[in-house]
Amino acid sequence: MAIQQISVFLENRPGSMAEILALLADRGVDLRAYSMAETSDYGIMRIVARGSETLLALLKSEGYAARADEVLAVLVNDVPGASVETFRLLHEADISVEYTYAFALGNGSAVILLRVDDNGKAEAVLAGAGIVFARHSEIFQLSTSWISQ
Repeated sequence: MAIQQISVFLENRPGSMAEILALLADRGVDLRAYSMAETSDYGIMRIVARGSETLLALLKSEGYAARADEVLAVLVNDVPGASVETFRLLHEADISVEYTYAFALGNGSAVILLRVDDNGKAEAVLAGAGIVFARHSEIFQLSTSWISQ
């Protein structure tokens, strides 16, 4: 089950993360996860947020180079080694993982976000092995339910 992620190119300079995070906070963007990968000249911030289409339009209107990508969201137990099976299955199916990041939901579960070279093949392989995927809306329901407890 693919979900939408926004990728934003940022200049690699002091303050660029603070600027974009302040912009998102000022506009009330509901972030669920983000990661930052950098090179010497620029960084790529990857964001999972509520209202991805609106976020993409906002970033572009503010002059950021941004795009939407489809990534897989795998649900696992939040215990040591829980992600091993997912990556073993992908390896055995000769599916390349371009990048990944994860976050804990706080309810004993975690989400692994995966960008792979073939979403359809990866979904079939993982689902066939009983791996559970999260829908975009579920990431917000699951991760906010423990906050209100």
